[in-house]
Amino acid sequence: MQIDKTRCYDELGRQLTALIEGERDLIANSANMAALIFDALPDLNWAGFYFTRQNELVLGPFQGKPACIRIAWGEGVCGAAAVRGASIVVPDVHQFPGHIACDPASRSELVVPLLDNARVLGVLDLDSPVPGRFDDADRAGCERLVALFLENQLRWPEGFA
Repeated sequence: MQIDKTRCYDELGRQLTALIEGERDLIANSANMAALIFDALPDLNWAGFYFTRQNELVLGPFQGKPACIRIAWGEGVCGAAAVRGASIVVPDVHQFPGHIACDPASRSELVVPLLDNARVLGVLDLDSPVPGRFDDADRAGCERLVALFLENQLRWPEGFA
C-alpha cells in the first residue's frame, strides 16, 4: 500500500505541534517526537536524535534498538549531515563511505540536521531495513517536523551545542 507522504507529514506536523506546544523541555519534546515518528511512519527500525556536545554527536531520545552513543563530527551519515549542515538521504547505507552500522539490519537512512542559523544543534536520524525507503518527500517532511520542533525550543539547554 502506497501512503500519501504529503498528507502523512501534514498530519504528523499537527500531532507534533499538539504534543509539544507550551512544553520547553528538550528531552521530553525530543522523546515524544521520536516516538511519534517511529509509530507513524512505516518501515522504520530506528528514529531518534543525536545532540551536539563539543566536537561530537551524543545519543538523545530514540525508539528502536540500542544505538551508538557517540559519533564523531564528520563520521557516518549523522556526522556527515552535521558537518554539511544539510539533510542526507541514503538509499543504501552499504554504499555510503564510512557508514556506522549500529544496527546491521539498517539498509537506508535519512538524517536531518537541527539548525539554528549556521549552528548545528544535533540531528534527527531515521533508519529503515528497506533499501531506498527514504526519498525527497521524506526529507522535506522531516525538515518541516524539525522546524516545528525547533520553533518550540525557545532556549537551548546549557551544555548542548
